[in-house]
Amino acid sequence: MKLSVPKETAAGERRVATVPEAVKKLSADGVEIIVDSGAGEEAHLPDGAFSEAGAKVEAGGGFSGEVVAKVQPPSAEEIGRLSEGSVLIGFLQPLTDGETARALADAGVTSFAMEAIPRITRAQSMDALSSQATVGGYRAALITAQELGRFFPMLTTAAGTIRPAKVLVLGAGVAGLQAIATARRLGAVLSAFDVRSAVKEQIASLGAKFVELDIGLEDAESAGGYARALTDEEQQRQREALADVIAGMDGVISTAAVPGRRAPLLIIEDAVKRMKPGSVIVDLAAETGGNCELTEAGRTVVKHDVKIVGPENLPSSMPDHASQLYARNVQSLLGLMVGDEGQLHLDFDDEIIAGACITRDGEIVHEGAKKAAGVTTEAGG
Repeated sequence: MKLSVPKETAAGERRVATVPEAVKKLSADGVEIIVDSGAGEEAHLPDGAFSEAGAKVEAGGGFSGEVVAKVQPPSAEEIGRLSEGSVLIGFLQPLTDGETARALADAGVTSFAMEAIPRITRAQSMDALSSQATVGGYRAALITAQELGRFFPMLTTAAGTIRPAKVLVLGAGVAGLQAIATARRLGAVLSAFDVRSAVKEQIASLGAKFVELDIGLEDAESAGGYARALTDEEQQRQREALADVIAGMDGVISTAAVPGRRAPLLIIEDAVKRMKPGSVIVDLAAETGGNCELTEAGRTVVKHDVKIVGPENLPSSMPDHASQLYARNVQSLLGLMVGDEGQLHLDFDDEIIAGACITRDGEIVHEGAKKAAGVTTEAGG
């Protein structure tokens, strides 16, 4: 099997889909790896490092393999470079990017979305959403500390004692839990809120106080461990109750998301108005509409004397370790695709292979992608 890894072309993307460590392990399994020249430069991985690990470095060779591993969804030009019958692995945004799914199906490409991998125990090593969310949560805590004009930890000095900063994390998924852990290490006093009662113990184990809102809301966890979408009435009660909590915080890190939908609105303008001047909000959901009513994706703005940061693609800001983690996820998935003697073998009876597959045999086969592409089940894809 030939695996090729192109240089990412999306604006601001610094990650790469494989690293020398993964190249060595895949090569040992009989996989031939071709890496596009310069593919790892932004992640501080020179061509020589890939060559030494056993990969062939070739200018323009990123789409020459029967399997192509990427980070970002392919552009129209990149899809045009994929050969019919080839396999594509990467983040493909199947629930929201129907156009890419249609184009891949039309090109006869068998595609697998890393974000569609089933959330089962056997697939944990392939969970790229979690690995990249770990990076995002870590960076969000650092951004909050950097942008806040106050110390995070309590300091006792000759000039008196400085009280620790109070930080609230909204959403206790992987990104939120990592944000809690990192901000806690920096010395802040942490509180956290999530609509899923199951995460209360996880929050407490990291040294944060679980915020309980008396709004008559039952547990809101859906299948797969994600938070379910709340009703309009539930959301309004939640926002108003959260505003009271947010008012006493120095920093807020919001990470709440519902797959395939706009991010839930949690921080209303009134909540921002009630925060102390100089406070900071870092909204990790900026790319999908934002958890804060005043967030502007890709920008840092000041509203009502509060700094609101709307970062995009935070994992790319730490390309070294983000690439390393992602490469391990891809390597684990490839482990299910490599048969005897390094041959490509796709077993669609395997629930991971079947669940992650977006297009196959010229059709969109993933139900969420079908909906995004406007393809009805009756039409047969």
